[in-house]
Amino acid sequence: MGETIVFTSGKGGVGKTTTIANIGAGLSRLDKKVVMLDTDMGLRNLDVVMGMEDQIQYNLLDLLDNQCRLKQALIRDKRYPNLFMIPAALRCKRIRDYESKLYTLITQLKQEFDYCLIDCPAGIDDGFHFAISAADRAIVVTTPHISAVRDAGRVLYLLESQRLKQVDILINEYNERMVKKHDMLSKSDIEEILGTNCLGTVPLDDKIIVSQNQGIPVVSLRAKSARSFMKIVREIDNPKIIPVDLNAEDPCEKQQHIFLGGKECGYEG
Repeated sequence: MGETIVFTSGKGGVGKTTTIANIGAGLSRLDKKVVMLDTDMGLRNLDVVMGMEDQIQYNLLDLLDNQCRLKQALIRDKRYPNLFMIPAALRCKRIRDYESKLYTLITQLKQEFDYCLIDCPAGIDDGFHFAISAADRAIVVTTPHISAVRDAGRVLYLLESQRLKQVDILINEYNERMVKKHDMLSKSDIEEILGTNCLGTVPLDDKIIVSQNQGIPVVSLRAKSARSFMKIVREIDNPKIIPVDLNAEDPCEKQQHIFLGGKECGYEG
């Protein structure tokens, strides 16, 4: 039986789709059979990041509406024989009406795949609730920016009601030099603010932009971010047993104190 992991974020532009693309490619390199589902209806980007947009014939909504068979909707990545994708639809109304059908589909996919990775729309609207409804585990992607961390806190609070077996955060665009100068939130700062475990950090890396424009996951390149992604991939595949302990209180409603530029600043969540 496979595992379903939803990748979500409170704020757009934090690199969530790039993350799922590289985690998926990385897991396939470990000889795991992986399917990635894009649930960002109307704003699909996973196919572009993977360089597979010209292979789309059917989408997730077609599959849930029984307009095609599973084999017709699955797109296989020729570079990674164990990696598949199901793209999002370009439009969809009343997405939450499909939650039970998504659960049935995920249950079927878990019989065949080691990992089902769900690319969730940013924010906390209906698309968010649809995407998380069938997940076993969640990874909340954020950057070390106050607004992104604040939004991640709200997502973590909402995930608590799902009773997922594990919830982690993943920090993108991390800059060790700025952290040492107290100009950026550190990994430990963010863990303390959000009250949950950080799965890993991915550094700022120009090669991520290059890889996106070429439709190639950065894990296929020689890059510092590729090494970070593969370290996270190994952690996902062989996780340390850390119990989920999300605060009952909304992290966005409590005041946190962080250090920026050597001065203590009140962070109003």
